[in-house]
Amino acid sequence: MIENYTDIGASTPEAIKISRKSRELISSMIGDRSLEDRITQRCVIATGDPSTADIMRFQNDPFQAGLKALERGAPIYVDIKMVQAGVLKKGHTSPIEAFIDKGDELAASRGITRTSAGVLALNEKLSGSIVVIGNAPSALLTLCGFMESGRVQPDLVIGVPVGFVNALESKERLREISVPSISTAGTRGGTPIAVAAINEIINTYARERP
Repeated sequence: MIENYTDIGASTPEAIKISRKSRELISSMIGDRSLEDRITQRCVIATGDPSTADIMRFQNDPFQAGLKALERGAPIYVDIKMVQAGVLKKGHTSPIEAFIDKGDELAASRGITRTSAGVLALNEKLSGSIVVIGNAPSALLTLCGFMESGRVQPDLVIGVPVGFVNALESKERLREISVPSISTAGTRGGTPIAVAAINEIINTYARERP
């Protein structure tokens, strides 16, 4: 599988060579048996840390859910602009929008985080979307509340917030909900893992589409 691997983000001969060499090295460490392994490989490369493979969690066939969502052009919502900047813009037609800045008045009036307020402000648009959260546990907790109530049903949630306040708890709560999801165990996570996960799904979609 790795021999003919192509990354749509690598557009020059040198970049393609580096991408394939990285995949060869990482696949030999963690395996290349499934599409989820492909996400794990990319996350390991993004962090430069092979132990990242040990914390990746996949539930309810998230890779296929992501591919189907991209086929429909489902919107991609992310927590912060750093994640938005990292998501591949080519190979798909899905718009990419950040929660931050979308509910600032709500954040000020309620005293909540700006990312959580963004989820509140955009909640009616989130069903059938892909949600990618790499930094804001508060946003993931707010999203989980909507999903638990049945008000919101995203097609895929990539929830990998990093930190020591509510990061672990938010991801554990996500894994209790029957939504296709990618998450990380413990306090680790962050933008590199969030971006790597969604970009591997985009890359696979772009390579396999007619």
